[in-house]
Amino acid sequence: MSSMTAAPSPFSPAERPRLGLRERKKIKTREAIRTATYALVKEQGYDATTIEQIAERAEVSPSTVFRYFPTKEDIVITDEFDPIIMDELRARPADEPWMVTLRYVMHKAIAYGMKEDEEVSRLRTHLMVQVPAVRSRMMESMSVTGDMLCQAIAERTGRDQESLEVRVSAMALIGALMETSLYWAEHGHRDDFKDLMDRTLDVLEHGLSE
Repeated sequence: MSSMTAAPSPFSPAERPRLGLRERKKIKTREAIRTATYALVKEQGYDATTIEQIAERAEVSPSTVFRYFPTKEDIVITDEFDPIIMDELRARPADEPWMVTLRYVMHKAIAYGMKEDEEVSRLRTHLMVQVPAVRSRMMESMSVTGDMLCQAIAERTGRDQESLEVRVSAMALIGALMETSLYWAEHGHRDDFKDLMDRTLDVLEHGLSE
């Protein structure tokens, strides 16, 4: 049986040398908890996996698990990508068209995620389809990513972060990402996720073709 490890990628803040020892230990603990969860879910299913089992496998206490992740669903859906994606968005040329920037950053995120954690990505999206609690929690958590995108769009366009146009633009992307992930899992992960993302961005940019 292959292992499922939430290994840090070049996209992960765990690789950043400016982080102190305490923060690196926190990231290591989060990754250990996630790795234990993925392995247990693969072995026995989501519902049968308990916080106590996760804590034992990760070699931490149950209270430590809850300190890092308020719910079991949070263990599955949480990653370290949001602040790094924000950095990538800010690093692009200021005069670059927004959709060009977005496509570049999404391609980079997908490349890193699939290279390091393709099996985990498949499991997570499978659970989003099969477990209502996971899907519901994912939708709730998207509001944080939506706020991040609003800030990025506002910085790029000079618009008010709270304006209707910025909020609609950000949440349209959030909804599109969610539906792309669900579609990928619902169709047995047969499609290349990067190709699906390109189709999604095409719809956001150009609308439905005739």
